[in-house]
Amino acid sequence: MTSLKLVAVSAGLSVPSSTRLLADRLAQSVRGGLGEQDLAVQVRVVELRELAVPIANNLVTGFPAPALAEAIEAVTEADGLIAVTPVFAASYSGLFKSFFDLIEPDALTGKPVLIAATGGTARHSLVLEHALRPLFAHLRALVVPTAVYAASEDWGGTGDALTDTLPQRIERAGAELAGLMTGSVGAGAQVPAARIA
Repeated sequence: MTSLKLVAVSAGLSVPSSTRLLADRLAQSVRGGLGEQDLAVQVRVVELRELAVPIANNLVTGFPAPALAEAIEAVTEADGLIAVTPVFAASYSGLFKSFFDLIEPDALTGKPVLIAATGGTARHSLVLEHALRPLFAHLRALVVPTAVYAASEDWGGTGDALTDTLPQRIERAGAELAGLMTGSVGAGAQVPAARIA
């Protein structure tokens, strides 16, 4: 059985990181969606924090260190990509942008991508639509309709049905990416209600 490759890029800087936590939860959701279709999936998380110096050196020299070259190869050869960044100055982080600047312009053409971000307040949630979606549209990736933003208050859970929606958004976005990775969800198709309810 051939297994699909799912790569999650996390630009979180702290340890532990809410950005990494969101990346892991999204990857778990995608894995669950693919498992329902009896498909095997290999998940790899690329921690940009660990590649910060090689990314900077590559920007200056034009040559990637082996670990960075391997991470770029994993991203460009993936069947699906999850890209998660913390919000800095109302946009994606510089480390996140620097990494994607190193990827060849056509390398993500048609690749299914799930975009997500974390931040201290819900007021920055539009970073998904005003920064991340345009970045991946420029790279000609196929971005899933549901983007996921997690503010600090999203992690606590208050029991309020109107605000405790992070798990549902993660599930919906994961189902959409799984569908695009397998070709089972195309233009105009609906993700099964059981997966998003």
